[in-house]
Formats: sequence, structure tokens, C-alpha cells
Amino acid sequence: MYKTNDLILRATTSLIVFILLGFAVYLLFAGHNMPGGGFVGGLVTSGAIILLYMAYGEETARRIFPVNFRMLIPIGLSVAALTGIGAFLFKQPFLTHTFGYAHLPLLGKVELATATLFDIGVYLTVLGVTITIILNVNERE
Repeated sequence: MYKTNDLILRATTSLIVFILLGFAVYLLFAGHNMPGGGFVGGLVTSGAIILLYMAYGEETARRIFPVNFRMLIPIGLSVAALTGIGAFLFKQPFLTHTFGYAHLPLLGKVELATATLFDIGVYLTVLGVTITIILNVNERE
């Protein structure tokens, strides 16, 4: 029986996943001012998680990310919808964007925007859908 040597894959996966997750967070939070956002951030995070599944197997990947990815779909949709509906409380049209500033201890002056909350909802939805589809396809083969 032939067994592959996946030492190089596993060693590089740790570094690549770390870089991908950092880049995904950057894309998520930079999305309302620059290219990026929840959709692209969710896809990059999905790629990192699938790479973990490929390199380490399902059991190890589930220990690293003990998340029910199917539950992220309704949570993300709810966050995105509530962000849009929240504008009605201020008698504004659906999905009206607003922002403010806050001073955080380590970061200083930071912009807080409702577009970021919407992007977080999209991020969770895309992450949940993508991982669920790929894992379901993998189970059938």
C-alpha cells in the first residue's frame, strides 16, 4: 500500500491558513471603504478552512474549528436583515448607511459603520454556505 508523505503540505498549511485568515479579516473590515467586504472575506476564510480539511483531515479540522457551519447561514442572514431593518427605527429607508466614531484603547479613533455590521452578516452567510456545500459534496464521494 502506498502512503503519501504530506509533511510539506501540513507544514505549509499552518502558515498559509494564518495568512489567509488575517487577510480575510482585513478584507471584511476594509470592505465599506475599499474593495473587499463580507462576500470576499467569507470566501477567503472558506478557502483557509477547506485547506485545513485537506491537509489534516476532517476530525482534526473539526477540533480546530468546532463550528456548526450550517448554523452560520441563518445567523448571518439575520444579522444582515436586522442591519437593514434597523434603519426603520430612525424613519430611514431600508439599508440606509450611517457611521460614527469611537475611541478604543489600543486602536485610537475608529470608525463604526452599519455597513460593517451588514458585511459581517454577509461574511457569516457566505462562510456557512460555502463550507456546507463543499463538505456535503465531499461526503457523497
